[in-house]
Amino acid sequence: MKPHFPFAKAAANWHNARQQRLMNLVEQVRKAGVVGAGGGGFPTHVKLAAQADVVIANGAECEPLLHKDAAVMEHQAAAIVKGLLLAMEALRAREGVVGIKAKKKRAVEAMQAACQGTPVRVHLLGDYYPAGDEYDLVHTVTGRLIPPGGIPLQVGVVVCNVETFANIAAAAEGQAVMLKTLTIAGAVRNPVTLTVPIGTSLRECLDAAGGATTPDPVLCIGGLMMGETTDSFDTPVVKTTTGAVVLPRGHHVMERKLKPAVAQNAIGKSACDQCRYCTEYCPRFLLGYAVEPHQVMRSLAFTATGVEHWNQWAALCCACGLCTLFACPEELYPKEACDQSKGEMRRASLKWTGPATVKPHPMRDGRRVPIQSLMRRLHVSDYDSPAPLQAGVLSPRRVVLPLKQGAGTPNQPLVRPGERVTAGQPLGAIAEKALGAIIHAPFAATVSEVSDRHVVLTR
Repeated sequence: MKPHFPFAKAAANWHNARQQRLMNLVEQVRKAGVVGAGGGGFPTHVKLAAQADVVIANGAECEPLLHKDAAVMEHQAAAIVKGLLLAMEALRAREGVVGIKAKKKRAVEAMQAACQGTPVRVHLLGDYYPAGDEYDLVHTVTGRLIPPGGIPLQVGVVVCNVETFANIAAAAEGQAVMLKTLTIAGAVRNPVTLTVPIGTSLRECLDAAGGATTPDPVLCIGGLMMGETTDSFDTPVVKTTTGAVVLPRGHHVMERKLKPAVAQNAIGKSACDQCRYCTEYCPRFLLGYAVEPHQVMRSLAFTATGVEHWNQWAALCCACGLCTLFACPEELYPKEACDQSKGEMRRASLKWTGPATVKPHPMRDGRRVPIQSLMRRLHVSDYDSPAPLQAGVLSPRRVVLPLKQGAGTPNQPLVRPGERVTAGQPLGAIAEKALGAIIHAPFAATVSEVSDRHVVLTR
């Protein structure tokens, strides 16, 4: 056995070194405050501490009018592939895939060039909505079906937004997440994709797009389908902000989104005739999951006697909004009814107890909703313009950094008013073993305010 001892020792040393390297990466990503940059905001270091055999970079970007992911892929392709390779090593994955819509030709070319000579490949996607839903993307790329109510890791897959992988690569070099790329589109003079310090107000982003072209603008932060509707232009950009679509307050989509929940429910109670269009177009239903919005709409007739009448047909809804904004011929609010149902089930600690088997619907491919059809239904085709990446980084004088910018617990502030901070300095901390992500100063500044909700910095 003696002749083999040096090889065994070398193998053990290599294994130990690899384990240390992977532990270092997870810790670097944690310290850098990396979260899902596509809107989910789940702390990335938690994902990297698991084990999977496929890692998917989600560049599907199917929200109408947004171009952030395409811009990141065009200009940071090498960083995305580097971050993906680091993630693959950490997760012991054998395959890396970048999911991109085939129509994003420049992004496809950039990513294909960056993938050459690596175990990472590009998977071209169709131009339909919602191609970026994790359940849909995992099945399209791997053929696997995530268990109802489950996560990709349960089928050996980890999915992160393409910008997240660029942030992983930066974290490996000791750089914290201080900047965010986002698109400003819709009723603006110059639709644009920007890179800004985290904490920059959307008002300054709107100014960088030439300002609104309507006297009474409203924002959909994160997109028209799944975004948050607000007229507060002082809302800060956070780690999960993908963009903002500006529309006139009188635009039909905005009128619908701004309608109070009480009115939405009243309309549903009186008008839903159970036509099933909401269900038949639902991407999760077509993938084989027990999501039936028309059955949730039935619950509206009983909610006056107690919230316990909400049912589980909403539990696996991905909140894509197709049922409300595309499928319903009466323009009712099945997505919002599903949101309410899920909220009540969470409050009642009700877990999914429905079917565990999943079988895709035979009409799934035939019922996909093309983006162009969706934009026509939304009456936003006239706003469909390129939003090229603006060179450089916006330089605001003041930023507001919420202490919670993703899934988990908020930061506990580490700074006080009047204190000077440097670029990349942690402004808060997450309790040990708690889920959350550290926030950092995006530039050298003075702390002008600290509250239980945010830290304000001024240059």
